[in-house]
Amino acid sequence: MTMAIAKYQNRKKKVSFTILTSLAILLMFSATSSDAFEIFGKKFFEPAQEETTVVDPVRYSVSLTQTGLSDADEAQLRSASELIAGEGSPVSGSLGLLIKAKADRDLLIAALYEQARYAGLVRVFIQGAEIRNIETTKEFDIATTVPVELRVKGGRQFKFGRVRFVGDAANLSPSEFGLSEAQPAYSYLILQAQENILAQLRNSGHPFAQVTSASVEANHKTGTLDVDIRVYAGPTATLGDVSVVGNQDVDREFIIEQAAIIPGSEYSPERISDIRKRLLQLGVFSSVIVDVGENLNGDGQVTLIIKVKERKQRYLGVGTTYSNSEGFGIEGYWGHRNLFGRAGKLRVDGSISHIGEARDLAGLNYSAGFLYEQPGYYDPASTFSAAGRAVSENYNAFERRSVRGRVGVSHKFDARSKIFYGLDVDLSRIVEEINVSRHLIISAPIEYVYDGSDDRFNPTTGSRLLLQLEPSYDLKSSTSFIKAKASVAGYYTPVQNLTIAGRTALGSIYGASLESVPADRRFYAGGGGSVRGYAFQAIGPHDLNMRPTGGLSLFEASLEGRIWINETFGIVPFIDTGTASTSQFPDFSDLRFGAGIGIRYQTPFGPLRLDVGTPLNRRDGEDRWGIYAGIGQAF
Repeated sequence: MTMAIAKYQNRKKKVSFTILTSLAILLMFSATSSDAFEIFGKKFFEPAQEETTVVDPVRYSVSLTQTGLSDADEAQLRSASELIAGEGSPVSGSLGLLIKAKADRDLLIAALYEQARYAGLVRVFIQGAEIRNIETTKEFDIATTVPVELRVKGGRQFKFGRVRFVGDAANLSPSEFGLSEAQPAYSYLILQAQENILAQLRNSGHPFAQVTSASVEANHKTGTLDVDIRVYAGPTATLGDVSVVGNQDVDREFIIEQAAIIPGSEYSPERISDIRKRLLQLGVFSSVIVDVGENLNGDGQVTLIIKVKERKQRYLGVGTTYSNSEGFGIEGYWGHRNLFGRAGKLRVDGSISHIGEARDLAGLNYSAGFLYEQPGYYDPASTFSAAGRAVSENYNAFERRSVRGRVGVSHKFDARSKIFYGLDVDLSRIVEEINVSRHLIISAPIEYVYDGSDDRFNPTTGSRLLLQLEPSYDLKSSTSFIKAKASVAGYYTPVQNLTIAGRTALGSIYGASLESVPADRRFYAGGGGSVRGYAFQAIGPHDLNMRPTGGLSLFEASLEGRIWINETFGIVPFIDTGTASTSQFPDFSDLRFGAGIGIRYQTPFGPLRLDVGTPLNRRDGEDRWGIYAGIGQAF
């Protein structure tokens, strides 16, 4: 999602920075504070919190000595210790220090159990006295920092001895849940086994499954740990009635429709999770909780209670742009999240740019449009959309005046993939140099999207695929053509803090000559979203006056190494290549390459991106390098 793009023009000795300031004053303001607002799930400008004053402050220092443990085991103990973590902060009074020390002893014992060391010993001393011998009324000498000593003996590492599942889980094998005899008896394995047993039972339709008891017995002579886990599965259940709590403006029946609960279908936690995700994706709720009733009805069905909290229905925003080569720009938008009580979304926006640079009003760039979306069009997975836009734009390649409208339906196959198909009508007037052409194009766009990545803005694993096919017919010139484009991206993280990302795209226009295809429908390459280091539309065919003419085909590819130096800062070396050709398929005879390095700064709403690229096979008159900035990774 590009927020700002800047380009340095070395040849003209001019820097052009476009700064987009989105003032998302969307009536998404936090209901808990009139002075704070929320965007991307984060609150900003909250009133400063008063510092908490510690009564009777006592400062302390901590030392830890251990025997029988490896460096890694000792590091785990230090990480578990609250005394060590809070060493720089005072506690309240001598009693506060004593309470914290006793709690820390329990934490360290738990850490030893996680290492399967059930014969370990933890002793804690304050000013030389062991805490088990210190009375709660004891007052420490707080004239100086109070010394606290942690003394740990690791002891032997225990292994599992007899492991039994009792009750409704008696037929399950302990080894399937990581509890095999003679393996280290890490305490977390016992906890994980209980969770996994319950998950398996609940996924099999037992909503009330529970572990009724879990007992362990350490045999210090043999160094083994015997484990008994008793499980109650409870009855199987199917889904029954649904109730909705918390809705005010969103229609209750619509919520139930979107939950897509089939009465009599088998209960499973996965289905409950899918219901929650589906409702959150409507965009009208800030929170959704799906609870399961405590009892079954006479038909063996469980009741579901959907608890929702609605977001503000209306929002608005304004923004400005400025570039010393492109001038000023202003934009604004207004939206509604819940038209007709069924999560219908309407957004109206408009913008004017090139202010201060255009010679007259006709030279300004104008754009105005709307987008309406209605989820649940014919089933919970479908969404109807209608959009319209009027533009007056001036590019290096052409000038365009257009009024365009589109209607369509998208359908989600699952959480990762969806398809869109629609009808598009575009009435336009295009000027290339002195050539003026008018078009009335009717097209039927089809788009398939698959997103198997792990994060929208900063993916580290998975892949993405976009397939576009747009058959079009120009009523003015009686020209028909088909525009197709495919792009795929993949993400691989071989080691922590390094992600290798790759992207390639291929496009082709079939059925018409270059001159018969309107200029705004042709392929262009170059720029921040294409081949970095080159100007927008700079790669590809040009006329005698060096104006881009666009092409009938496109090829692009990018490779990045995303290296995170720490949790917030990273560097990204990259190389891009691409070409646009007059032939129906790329001929690769004019491949252009760009390379560079970028920096990333992690924020709550995605990484801030700044890329510096240079053309590797630059032609005379082309810029030597470019700067591109935005939010999110380049792809």
